[in-house]
Amino acid sequence: MPFVTRVLKSPFFAAVVFLAFFALAWALRAGLVQKDTDQIQANLANEAQALTNNLEREFSVQAGALGRMAQRMKNNAYPSKSVWQADAHTYLNDFGIYQAIEWIDKDFIIRWLEPFDENPSVIGYNVAFNEQRRRALERSAETGQPDISGIIDLRQGPKGIVTYHPVGEGSGNNGFIAGVFKMQVLAKQLLTTRIIDQFQVEILQRGEPSYVLNKSNDISAVFRESVPVNLPSLDWYLALSPTKDWVENQRSQWPSITFVSVILMGALASLTTLLGQMIFKRTHSLLRTRLELERQVDKRVAIQVDLERLESTDTLTGLANRRFFMQDLSHTLNIADRQLRQVALVMIDLDRFQVLNDTLGHQFGDELLIKVSERLNCLSNETILVAYSGGDEFMICQQQMDDIDDVIHLLGEIKQCFAEPFEAMEQVHQITATMGVAVYPQSGHDADTLIRNADIALYRAKDQGRNTYQFYTEGMQEKEMMRLELDKDLSEALANDEFVLYYQPQLNLDTGEINNVEALIRWQHPTRGLLSPVEFIPLAEESGRITEIGRWVVLAACRQLARWKGTPFEHLRIAVNLSGRELEDATLVDHVRDALAAENIAPHMLELELTEEIFIQNIAQNRSQLSQLHQLGTRLAIDDFGVGYSSLGYLRDFPVDLLKIDRSFITNVTERHDDAVITRAVINLAHNLGIQVVAEGVETKEQLHFLQAHRCNLVQGYLISRPVPGAELEKAIREDSLFTGQPATSEL
Repeated sequence: MPFVTRVLKSPFFAAVVFLAFFALAWALRAGLVQKDTDQIQANLANEAQALTNNLEREFSVQAGALGRMAQRMKNNAYPSKSVWQADAHTYLNDFGIYQAIEWIDKDFIIRWLEPFDENPSVIGYNVAFNEQRRRALERSAETGQPDISGIIDLRQGPKGIVTYHPVGEGSGNNGFIAGVFKMQVLAKQLLTTRIIDQFQVEILQRGEPSYVLNKSNDISAVFRESVPVNLPSLDWYLALSPTKDWVENQRSQWPSITFVSVILMGALASLTTLLGQMIFKRTHSLLRTRLELERQVDKRVAIQVDLERLESTDTLTGLANRRFFMQDLSHTLNIADRQLRQVALVMIDLDRFQVLNDTLGHQFGDELLIKVSERLNCLSNETILVAYSGGDEFMICQQQMDDIDDVIHLLGEIKQCFAEPFEAMEQVHQITATMGVAVYPQSGHDADTLIRNADIALYRAKDQGRNTYQFYTEGMQEKEMMRLELDKDLSEALANDEFVLYYQPQLNLDTGEINNVEALIRWQHPTRGLLSPVEFIPLAEESGRITEIGRWVVLAACRQLARWKGTPFEHLRIAVNLSGRELEDATLVDHVRDALAAENIAPHMLELELTEEIFIQNIAQNRSQLSQLHQLGTRLAIDDFGVGYSSLGYLRDFPVDLLKIDRSFITNVTERHDDAVITRAVINLAHNLGIQVVAEGVETKEQLHFLQAHRCNLVQGYLISRPVPGAELEKAIREDSLFTGQPATSEL
């Protein structure tokens, strides 16, 4: 303490404080600059990876197309050269990237060519023009695997690439179907205007520069990212170099702002230190007196706490005793009466405890009660009080509840406490519990009445066979009966075809068109009318029927897509929601594949949505399932993005196509600065990763204009349209009546 006093009194201490802040400011600035540089390099890596993925996908699509043509030739689908040329001409028109399509015989001589008029000199050319190419083509013919030439000088013109797909393999090989790409055509297909303006893209072949897809000026010499390209028989890397303007746009102003802010804080701290030195002497003696008084008060408080604990706690179990529980319950009921809240009281009786206690001894019974108390006490929190009533009874008070579901959830947690056997005195026994429930104010308006009625409900539960629970009030029983009735009806809803799909359109902000709709399930109950998902989906999840309902939704969406074929609505893609239980189903991928095949639907027309919370619950399991769905060709979307507490790393590791910003951010995006910042950040993050963004809950033109200004891809909400049946959606699109500019007034 004397040393501290001398330091605080030193006239140089204020200067030391300022120097310390200056050093801190410099270190923070250096750290932020380095972090900024690392982020720029990471963004460049994302751009390079996205471009590489695009190149790999394009070659995969072309290889698949050539493979289908090769398979048809293998199956003698071309009785004449003219038939082959007509098919090749169709490929040229459909894909728009081929310079030419060729048939090469098994002696590596070009025999057929389309278009012939533009490339007549190619006929008769031997494509195995050197030993390396010959070995590659012979290996492709033997294995049946496609071969890519790498960048070569084309006979038809400048540099390009040729993809060869063998017609059969081994001794059954009948040459190759080849697709010829010119590099400038490939560049036009792959590179967007943004990439051309902001990056220079090079293709490295076996580590050496082979071709520059676009030459941008003013390239930064500091940043460059190379990514391997996974293509058959090629040793390619894609190198991306940004322009200086792109680098500057990525840099943050925070290093400078932080440096200036900390310097100002240092100056303020120095002034504060000088003032503190002036009053230090006057406060020092008061501080010592205060510390002594606090020590005396702490001792008295500790003694008082010990006394209160002894009065309120059961000595055996360590739980609240009956006396304290009754006092707390009375206090809770007084508050609930003023705030118009409900309170639940649960009485718990251990089944067969008395038999075990009499047979194995009181010491065994006491140890068993302690074990049970430890498990039940895990339920305690700021709204739940657990107490030991005596004998083999425990009491739990749920001080806040909104409806019957809250109590049922608590009862489920209590039953879970008895799921595992108990070990006492080196003996293991399975114990169950019976429960009686009374709810304020329905079951009584004071503590004594609630206790009595909970006891009555407990005895009624014992009469029903133990290991169960019973509510006291008739009102609660009626509501539970309604839930059971609805659950029973739910089991028959699928068999009676009572479910229907409604569709909410998504507006493409780039084109102003409706190309996507989200399918939302409704239940046309025979007596209760049209029910929204919130009224039956939780029941379906509890009962395990959600998987059957999810399968119905996927199949119904595919059937709707099939009905739209050949109509003005065949361009619409349908998004359906998956639950956590569906994602855990090992047959999910097979079911989606079968549903698509049954209706002959292209996989990319179906989009599967999962909430962010479900998405990250089981990373290993979900990665496998989602990867298989992605390989199947379906699109994958993350719903309710931004409300979870997860790492953003899964965006890099999972094949995500779409992010849906949760409506909670959109509602006040034009009024709250924080929501606007988060929304912009999500859009930029998604775009940097090559992921599209949908904003949910758009209800005003101001929200729409904000999202347009910040390059959001798609929006959905009342402003565009409420969810409507398929026929009503078709009518609205046909009459061009969507997006009237006025939000709908209600939604089921």
